[in-house]
Parts: sequence; C-alpha cells; structure tokens
Amino acid sequence: MEILPNKETIAYRKASRRVKELKEFYGNLTSYCIVIPFLAILNLMTAPGYLWFLWPALGWGIGIAFHAINVFGIGKSWEEKKIKELMEKEEKGKIKTF
Repeated sequence: MEILPNKETIAYRKASRRVKELKEFYGNLTSYCIVIPFLAILNLMTAPGYLWFLWPALGWGIGIAFHAINVFGIGKSWEEKKIKELMEKEEKGKIKTF
C-alpha cells in the first residue's frame, strides 16, 4: 500500500525547496561581492594598466543574472500555475496515476 503525501507535506517540501534555492542564490551573490572587489584590488596593485578583473566580474555577473532569473524571474509563476492545474485535475480524477 502506497502512502500519499498530504497537502501540508507537499507545501512543506515546496517551501523547503524554495528556501534552498534562495539560500544558494544569496550565497552566490555574497561570494561575488567578496571575491570581485578582492580581485579588483589585486589587479590595481599589481597591473593597473590592464583591468583584467573585469573579465571574471562580467562572466560571474552573467552567471548570477541567470541564477536570479531562475530563482525569481521568468517562468516561475507559469510553472507554479501548471503544477497547481495538474494537481487539481488529478484530484478530480481526470489524470490517472500509475
């Protein structure tokens, strides 16, 4: 016999997953805010003629932008609506589970 999770368990798992996503994003952002200024200072102290620290700042910045879009942005509301829609259909018996 299979035990199906109740709505509270599903909500808890969803909230837990969301908190993990937020924690990972803010950890990434914090690392960026610490490492890039360090690289800038190192660059300006050793070779001020060429601002090479801009390359890692740009690359990592693009990565953070995509991470932010994934966590906060486009697609999240659609995904949540679709999940809710499918769960409602399943409750009504329109979709058979295996």
